[in-house]
Amino acid sequence: MSMSRQIHAVRAAHKNATQARGALVEPAAALLARGKRHPLSTVGVAAGAGFVLGQLNMHPLRVPGLGALLSGTAAEVVAQATRLIAEFAAGGTDDTP
Repeated sequence: MSMSRQIHAVRAAHKNATQARGALVEPAAALLARGKRHPLSTVGVAAGAGFVLGQLNMHPLRVPGLGALLSGTAAEVVAQATRLIAEFAAGGTDDTP
């Protein structure tokens, strides 16, 4: 494959990734907003899923998509957890009606 074809393929893949990311913005924002509005439900669902997986003796990495989620670096995981804690803390201390 020539260099120009490779460059074209990379640009096409980049364009597809950008479009796919744009298509996920609205549903992801809605999901985050829902989780912020109902934090106890979010934690309850996560705890329920963990309980069911534990009762089924299923390794978490066998769940489709979870392996990719957990394969990120530790710094990314810590950053996401810190962001979520900060958002929940900010939402819980808002005294405005």
